[in-house]
Amino acid sequence: MNRYYQGPVSGHFDGERFFNPGHPATDKGLGDILRWKLRETRARWPGSVEIRQAVPEPRVAGAQVTAVGHATLLVQLAGLNLLTDPVWSERASPSQRFGPRRVTAPGIAFDKLPPIDAVLLSHNHYDHLDLATLARLVREHDPLIVTPLGNDAIVRRAIPAARIVTGDWGDKVDLEGVEIHLVPAQHWSSRGLSDRRMALWAGFMLRSKAAAIYFAGDTGYGDGTIFRAIRERHGAPDLALIPIGAYAPRWFMAAQHCDPDEAVRIMLDLDAKRAIGIHWGTFQLTDEAREEPVTGLAESLVRRGIDAVRFQAAVPGESYLARIV
Repeated sequence: MNRYYQGPVSGHFDGERFFNPGHPATDKGLGDILRWKLRETRARWPGSVEIRQAVPEPRVAGAQVTAVGHATLLVQLAGLNLLTDPVWSERASPSQRFGPRRVTAPGIAFDKLPPIDAVLLSHNHYDHLDLATLARLVREHDPLIVTPLGNDAIVRRAIPAARIVTGDWGDKVDLEGVEIHLVPAQHWSSRGLSDRRMALWAGFMLRSKAAAIYFAGDTGYGDGTIFRAIRERHGAPDLALIPIGAYAPRWFMAAQHCDPDEAVRIMLDLDAKRAIGIHWGTFQLTDEAREEPVTGLAESLVRRGIDAVRFQAAVPGESYLARIV
């Protein structure tokens, strides 16, 4: 019995669990986890990395993105302020006593945030859905939370006052001149041991007169079909926010997390004018060295003859224009 969502069977929901159609299975068993943890080598990360925190403008008429860290970004678009997968907690974990710990401070101090109109919540993993941060945002900003099917149940149980809109892949939410489209991603979900794939995961395409911005959330690459379909349906984004980290070892992670070269392929499949690499360098979730995603991204761009300015790795506290002026 699905504890989060009850709805009709669809092309990516079997009546109990969501799935990625035409994509390798993301489920891993205890044997896979033990093989990873006992046989693979985990790179050592620095204990902390200094960053310069930003103080954003209250509103931006055009389109600008400021990196907070991992998959958290402040998207300022057509006068609205949106946060993606907000995590200000010290650890990406069910408990603040253990689990992946931040090595970079948030690129924006929480009390320096501008008024937040909406939160885009891609899925329920702890490095993306942080209830402590969401509770504080609801208390201090009362944003509209836009999220895929089932995630509302998780948030409402912890934060009854939250304003939430849910949607399936292909659905749209209109918010004061910005269209928020929920688009497919190739990933999975769980908060514990018995709720795997009971809530949906998604990316977002934001469209406005100022710019079009794509936020991938978390995704594997597969054969690229979903990204070409997004391009066909929604047009090429001005800016794509694409994961480049948390990909090693590949035999374990490939179905759920793209690597830097696959991130470049996503940019090309989308025909994005430019891209920012996210989901790296803040929480050590996998085995690669901290700077390896940046190096891998640079190498992929060189191999493909793409100007490095077109795809940069996000640095917490740095801001990026959605359109190059």
